[in-house]
Amino acid sequence: SQQFLQQEGVNQHCPVSLSLNDHTLISDAAPGAGGAPSDTHAVKESPQRLIITPSCFSPDPEYNVYTRFMKSHRCYDLVPTSSKLVVFDTSLQVKKAFFALVSNGVRAAPLWDSKKQCFVGMLTITDFINILHRYYKSPLVQIYELEEHKIETWREVYLQGSFKPLVSISPNASLYDAVSSLLKNKIHRLPVIDPLTGNTLYILTHKRILKFLKLFISEMPKPAFLSQTLEELNIGTFEKIAVVRADTPLYTALGIFVDQRVSALPVVDDKGRVVDIYSKFDVINLAAEKTYNNLDVTVTKALQHRSQYFEGVLTCHRHETLEAIINRLVEVHRLVVVDEQEVVKGIVSLSDILQALVLTNGDEGVCSRIHIQTCRDDYNSTLILYIV
Repeated sequence: SQQFLQQEGVNQHCPVSLSLNDHTLISDAAPGAGGAPSDTHAVKESPQRLIITPSCFSPDPEYNVYTRFMKSHRCYDLVPTSSKLVVFDTSLQVKKAFFALVSNGVRAAPLWDSKKQCFVGMLTITDFINILHRYYKSPLVQIYELEEHKIETWREVYLQGSFKPLVSISPNASLYDAVSSLLKNKIHRLPVIDPLTGNTLYILTHKRILKFLKLFISEMPKPAFLSQTLEELNIGTFEKIAVVRADTPLYTALGIFVDQRVSALPVVDDKGRVVDIYSKFDVINLAAEKTYNNLDVTVTKALQHRSQYFEGVLTCHRHETLEAIINRLVEVHRLVVVDEQEVVKGIVSLSDILQALVLTNGDEGVCSRIHIQTCRDDYNSTLILYIV
């Protein structure tokens, strides 16, 4: 900050504070001191201090405030001081891999190819669903492919030669780049990989990014659109909503996950009112309970195996404000939009919110002259469980 003041002709011996919230540089100099060039900064006078505002920012402090926030923070800022990361070798049996996900309480794991000596992909609950749906025959026939296949075999069968590079991001990349990558590639998990060592440091998700933003949101100017409703902002999905009934066979529900690429299915009654929800994460309970050999049971029966406390379906209405939705959504993955009779009308997901907050009116002209970078000697310690 002192270097910036010196370059702009401001007395560098004056006490200075730099605020990232309103992008304002404040000096306790007398009005007019330093003679900052008028063509680069707007100068506001007050009896005690000089306020210098970079002219490349919009005069409206609310303008693209969340986009600017994401561009001013790195992915490394989200990496915890200490964490656990589960890594699977591609030679591991698929069955053991899914059991390992359950026992370690994680939803996905990076895949390490010992032959190529690099990370080649991610194993997620979606893979478990695809395997079950592709190879299930009946309760009397064992799913051989799940019991015996290695991860590398499954990838060869499923990808059929169309191997794509693992989508990852550098710890030094901005959170704006991370959000853009998640949404552009339609993925839910983005590995943060150290470009020097090739080690995976952390897995970024929509939820973790939104929770990070929520930590600072009260300190930032409040945009007017936070007070607008979902209907006014047109946020969410309101057409062709995939739902199931209580008596829908589990195999049918898995087929909807595969074909429509949704992450959760509201369970409705005969009048279309939401009574429960079956998500992809609930499917992993089949591995935990070792009940995946019978997919003819109903969705209701499968939901009885939930391993965690379920507080009920979280819903919202289209007339609620975006601010209210964010406060409710930060602890879950989605909200079911219902009408006054609790009939399902739509879904609002974490990706919908991040799209609206960060990318909808993205500002590519954000000033880069004021830049603060936190330098650390090394990355935080991550406990890596390497499973072969």
